[in-house]
Amino acid sequence: MSAGQRVLVVIPTYDEVENLEPILDRLHAAVPDAHALVVDDGSPDGTGELAEKIAAQDPRVHVLRRTEKSGLGPAYVAGFRWGRAHGYDVLVEMDADGSHHPEQLPLLLAGLEDADLVLGSRWVPGGRVEDWPRRRLLLSRLGNRYTRWALRLPLADATGGFRAVRGELVDRLPFDEVASQGYCFQVDWAWRAVRAGARVAEVPITFSEREFGRSKMTASIVEEALVRVTWWGLQDRLADRLPGRVPRAVPGRVRDGGRSSEVR
Repeated sequence: MSAGQRVLVVIPTYDEVENLEPILDRLHAAVPDAHALVVDDGSPDGTGELAEKIAAQDPRVHVLRRTEKSGLGPAYVAGFRWGRAHGYDVLVEMDADGSHHPEQLPLLLAGLEDADLVLGSRWVPGGRVEDWPRRRLLLSRLGNRYTRWALRLPLADATGGFRAVRGELVDRLPFDEVASQGYCFQVDWAWRAVRAGARVAEVPITFSEREFGRSKMTASIVEEALVRVTWWGLQDRLADRLPGRVPRAVPGRVRDGGRSSEVR
């Protein structure tokens, strides 16, 4: 990432009043010049009010309050639009619950030196997960393997939500067409980025289970991801069978921990 570029960390929240202030403190200790946008979906626990109180005291913190809980995807899209409208060059996705370590954000930002999108990956060498039950570990690993196969997407962790992106790539991608609401949103737009020929890199991160509050993962979110990924994969393969259609070979390169591989 070039010196002088403005960084905005978009942090969606819903009932994260216990986690918000500590994560903002850690973010600014790790990257003092970064700004944060808290996108609150009408949290009944006072998260939005706390965010506005912090923002009144710290010019690096901004708040976008929405009236109802409409899902992770729409919250990030709203945050991206706000960030680009306010002149930020780099946008970062980060959870509010402490599962993403702000101390590792400099690794993602450094990866933008020669990439358009950098994914924090749990499943590349050096990445790891702390305090997850075996069932959830298995679900994440199998989900990512299925996604990689179904979409022919050469990413180890397409579902991860700690990532940094150049604003120019955000402007190029059709976020108005992204309908996914849960973590499938992460797969959706990573796939679009690869298909658009973007330079995508993965860097290892440590993912930790939240200490406070309740996980937003539900069976309906998992079901949405399975249905959408399957449908996208079928459409993609059927399109390759159309008369005169050359089987897809996505342009660009994906880097995994500093190694490069052709995208197919």
